[in-house]
Amino acid sequence: MLIDNFGRRVTYLRLSVTDRCDFRCVYCMNEDTRFLPRAQVLSLEELASLARNFVALGVSKIRLTGGEPLLRPNVMQLIEQLGSMPGLAELTLTTNGSQLQRFAPALRAAGVQRLNISLDSLNPARFLAMTRRDQLPQVLRGIEAALAVGFERIKLNTVVQQGGNVGELEDLLDYALQRGMDISFIEEMPLGEVHTRQLATSYLGNDRLLARLQPRYGLIASSESSGGPARYYRIAGQHSRVGFISPHSHNFCASCNRVRVTVEGQLLLCLGNEHAVDLKAVLRQFPGDDQHLRQTLLAAMSIKPERHHFSLDAPPQVLRLMNMTGG
Repeated sequence: MLIDNFGRRVTYLRLSVTDRCDFRCVYCMNEDTRFLPRAQVLSLEELASLARNFVALGVSKIRLTGGEPLLRPNVMQLIEQLGSMPGLAELTLTTNGSQLQRFAPALRAAGVQRLNISLDSLNPARFLAMTRRDQLPQVLRGIEAALAVGFERIKLNTVVQQGGNVGELEDLLDYALQRGMDISFIEEMPLGEVHTRQLATSYLGNDRLLARLQPRYGLIASSESSGGPARYYRIAGQHSRVGFISPHSHNFCASCNRVRVTVEGQLLLCLGNEHAVDLKAVLRQFPGDDQHLRQTLLAAMSIKPERHHFSLDAPPQVLRLMNMTGG
């Protein structure tokens, strides 16, 4: 089992399949971001090998991330392998929705159970301002395509920015409720050297969002968990869950059960720290040696830090952009 020095068992892997994305969201990356050359990224076979060995060590949930994971050439080959992998209880995917109209049926057929879809605005002008791409209609068509094929759950992820989309909270929540989708509101995180970020003025804590939404929707605290960091609330008579992911205001590190692997093969032990192990080096120096790889994964648990320390005023401690971190 993958157990760190604080007694936390890792059962959840976020596996990045690409650093490439067709959007340039202002809180995630810069307009001129350069992507990795092909030789530096893990092959589909290497990604599958990593997944298989994590599952052998007790990981029961894998979420595929990017960048935009559906931009990876031949990614369905990997997804089909993971969807039928013995011991893997849950396969999920995070996407910006731009490719869902094309891929939704194949994803569901391959065994993807749940989707997280990033959606920060329903207003075309604001969507353009936040993503730097004019593709809101394409994303909305992708959401409808995903709803039509019957995923077990679909969740919208909304990064809330003061002075940006904060006026749309109710519209986004109503949109989710009307379609039986979950939604999570996410506090903006100081990750990566994003040139346009002004976190001290754009950050808005989730306690304020909860207080604002509570009178209208009668949110009821729930003990449910989707395996991630969201605190969920229910609304009487609704299928949807309303989540709040609060890395600043409600640190969730004490119950952390997850690690990330970047498409470059770096095992990230914490979203908000630079602790990492180079798995690509192990895979390529010892090809096919599952025992060596598993020993590396077990040993890596000793450097998983207790928590992150985010600050609204200080420069970011983590310089890698979110498309490099893995969603």
